[in-house]
Amino acid sequence: MARIAVGGWQHETNTFAPIRADFAAFEEPNDWPGLCRGAAMFDGVDGVHLPITGAIEALRSCGHELVPLLWCSATPCAHVTEDAFERISAMLLEDITAAGPLDGIYLDLHGAMVCEHYEDGEGEFLRRVRDLVGPDLPVAVSLDLHANLTAAMVEHASIVDLYRTYPHVDMGETGSRTAGHLDRLLAGGEHWAKALRRTDFLIPLNWQCTLVDPAKSLYGRIPELIRDGVQAVGFGCGFPLADIAECGPAVVAYASDQTMADQAADALIGAVIDAETDFVGRLYDPAEAVTEALRASSGARGPVILADTQDNPGGGGPGDTVGMLRSLIEGKAAGALFGLVCDREVASQAHAAGIGATFDAALGERSGLTGHWPLTANFRVVALGDGRFTATGAMYRGAHMQLGLMALLEVSGVRVAVSSRAAQVADQSMFRHLGIDPARERIIALKSSVHFRADFQEMASAVLVVTAPGPVIADPAQLYFHNLRPGLRAGTTQLS
Repeated sequence: MARIAVGGWQHETNTFAPIRADFAAFEEPNDWPGLCRGAAMFDGVDGVHLPITGAIEALRSCGHELVPLLWCSATPCAHVTEDAFERISAMLLEDITAAGPLDGIYLDLHGAMVCEHYEDGEGEFLRRVRDLVGPDLPVAVSLDLHANLTAAMVEHASIVDLYRTYPHVDMGETGSRTAGHLDRLLAGGEHWAKALRRTDFLIPLNWQCTLVDPAKSLYGRIPELIRDGVQAVGFGCGFPLADIAECGPAVVAYASDQTMADQAADALIGAVIDAETDFVGRLYDPAEAVTEALRASSGARGPVILADTQDNPGGGGPGDTVGMLRSLIEGKAAGALFGLVCDREVASQAHAAGIGATFDAALGERSGLTGHWPLTANFRVVALGDGRFTATGAMYRGAHMQLGLMALLEVSGVRVAVSSRAAQVADQSMFRHLGIDPARERIIALKSSVHFRADFQEMASAVLVVTAPGPVIADPAQLYFHNLRPGLRAGTTQLS
């Protein structure tokens, strides 16, 4: 039996987003638990679909003694403030020191954290961990599929493994698999050889989806490569909205010797490079999308889903833009459903007014994005909720949502779900909380890029990815990068 410290710290940074992640953002619960430390960490993450829960279960099943550190996350947004990074880093390092003698460490990280003072937040944090514990202690790290794998992450961790699904329905499985690597390292007392490889192009978020090719086939190859001394292989599609030198897709492989690690990494990165031109798909402008949704929904057996991808809170969007809502109203999409718009003030106004009442309000656009303005209108209150419910879908399952006051409003025949905290709509429970059965809807517009597919795609008659205004730009070629390494191509996703 080994003594293993376990903890986690997650943030996905969109350097083009308007709002930064301060310390309070990590303290506050939303779609994931708030900051929980010490013994309270086990209770905080219990039953929630997270990598750390899978790792805890796997390590306990091996008979290891677990020492809790802390776990926290903040909704994706712009840079993590220097204050937040330094405070949370210090807390984790303090807890590792206080834990006493350790045989290993497991960390649930994201892999795309950019700070005000460090491009590579996780790499810098892992460097500090390694400086504290020395070169020999096994440190196992699980990362998100959207990680921008860096040389520092690979150097300072003993083993890095990544999700293999997007939508992320394998978070717990990835934590468990990473814990298994750690258990083998402890049992064997060895250090595995490592190989890191990169592409020279970015993959747009929407086309990283593993439900379809080429990502589906690429991730399907990974188990085939883990044999004959190859211990682990991971592929990160990268987070293309991070303007940093080491942005982009990368492969990491671990093996009993360097030759095997190199061969495995070369095989997978070669397949990724060969698939570059296949990472494309159709994007719709908002007016076109509404017209097509009205046509396609006529007589359809399930709702037409419009993905408001460029204001996806899961990619750094503030969740408060109303461009998609305006297009639904202007397109006369009466009966359509839209959500979630994050507007604490309007949600409070709706609760004060009560169900059935009408009130005048300026909805959305609280984050101050240039060229954006709220929707000023008269709204009718259809339903109210306290924002507290348990998610049921394949990705968020078990998460105790705390989205603040919520309201379902109607304006010009379109219903809009409003929350007090931003969250991407990746779970039907977010609408059911307000009395809506999504399967009975005709047109649903929601703020998400891909994660919605885990709980909505099966019922949908069609899915349209829409470029309503927002900071989660679907086509990286439209962004002005300043820090990408030379030769890295942004590419394009727009098909004519």
